[in-house]
Amino acid sequence: MADFTMGTHEKAHKFNLDTQTHGSFAEIGAGQEVARWFFHVGGAARTVAKSISAYDMAVSDALYGRAQRYVSRQRLNQMLDLEYAQLIDGLGPSRGATTTFFSFADTVATRRPGHAENGRGWVGLRFQTRPFESPSEIILHVHLMDTTAALQQEALGTLGINLVFGAFYHNAELPVLVNSLMDDLSRDRIEIDVMKVSGPAFEGADNRLLSLQLVEQGISDATMFTAAGEVVQVSEVTWKRPILVVRGSFRPATKLTIDLIDRARERFLAEPEQQGKEPIVLAEMTLDDLGAGSGISHEDFLARAQILHVLGIDVLVTRFNRFYQLAEYLDDYTDQMIGIAVGVPTLRKILDEQFCTEVGGGALESVGRLFRRLVKMYVYPTFDAATGRIITLDDAEVQSPLHHIRDFLLDQSRLEAIPCPDPEILKIRTPDVRGKIEDGDPSWEASVPPVVADIVKAQRLFGYREGEASR
Repeated sequence: MADFTMGTHEKAHKFNLDTQTHGSFAEIGAGQEVARWFFHVGGAARTVAKSISAYDMAVSDALYGRAQRYVSRQRLNQMLDLEYAQLIDGLGPSRGATTTFFSFADTVATRRPGHAENGRGWVGLRFQTRPFESPSEIILHVHLMDTTAALQQEALGTLGINLVFGAFYHNAELPVLVNSLMDDLSRDRIEIDVMKVSGPAFEGADNRLLSLQLVEQGISDATMFTAAGEVVQVSEVTWKRPILVVRGSFRPATKLTIDLIDRARERFLAEPEQQGKEPIVLAEMTLDDLGAGSGISHEDFLARAQILHVLGIDVLVTRFNRFYQLAEYLDDYTDQMIGIAVGVPTLRKILDEQFCTEVGGGALESVGRLFRRLVKMYVYPTFDAATGRIITLDDAEVQSPLHHIRDFLLDQSRLEAIPCPDPEILKIRTPDVRGKIEDGDPSWEASVPPVVADIVKAQRLFGYREGEASR
């Protein structure tokens, strides 16, 4: 257990004492802060086979080939490919039977003088856990938040030591490995929003669960994976593209969910600013949606992910309780329009002071931050079971005087009602559907798209029980 609280110096020193591990370090953009630690603590000859920093772009291209962007996953993979291959080719014949080889690489942009933006970069490790074993790999994307480049370099050095040490000493305990990445660091210094593992050291690991853990542990505010289950950095998918996002529980996604998305997408595509641009459609699940208060079930989370997979929808997992937090986050990753699809009940909450107490300006500040750029909200009607009425954006009751904000947003075309062609769809309630799935009542199938019903039954998701009519 002592290893869990070891500092950076102690980790580097212990690693240097291990005569079985030997590797290379290739670092671009933030000095050689990771390799420096191994030299600093002494005994680096046991660990460091090579250390390189190809800062000149022409030199970098000559070594690793051209890349569209130098701070990118593509460049990191090129670095790992070359460095690991050279290590194995050069030292494998002489010491491969007794050595576990590794290559560490990072490509980072730290804060520039006179600029306020955070540093960012890709960090990776390719390594063996046994001699002659096929390599395993860990890939991270990080944001560096310190106020100077020197402090960001320091934080990167600590992260690199944590990564190398954790890969060799904690690879069998992924939750421990994830948490250990932040040893001697704090969330106001560094954020890790992508973590992807692969190879024999991580057999059976699910990168979607790793992504969830980053958000659960507060290591990141948000993380994303595609409908295919591929963990990505948000900008890899959304950069310079319009975004349409819908927040929900998706347990399971119903016909109402899909109709809301389809109708909002139709209106989004018709916006003059779109000019035929195809938006990225994101299903956002917050920790609250996932049941953080009672603990998040990984099985339940993966069931929701499977549903969104068959529907072809990318997934964003966030810590954001408020929509303005979501809008501000997405605004960092696109200069295009952002659409948010909601139902009438959600709009009422946005325009209710009791749900805006975390900001000093209340609902006025919350709404101002939500719609500060090119953000538009598409509002889907709801069915009022008490009165039997369908409530739309235009006749939804909003507490005075906040109805003036709604009217202003309507005048500014920041709110738009979207229709529902089938009133029966509005009567669908996700908790009711889930209850029927668990009770074995086959009538739930009429409330979800056929492809969703098929996968729920095939994989027995959400506590599925086979009903009498299905036998």
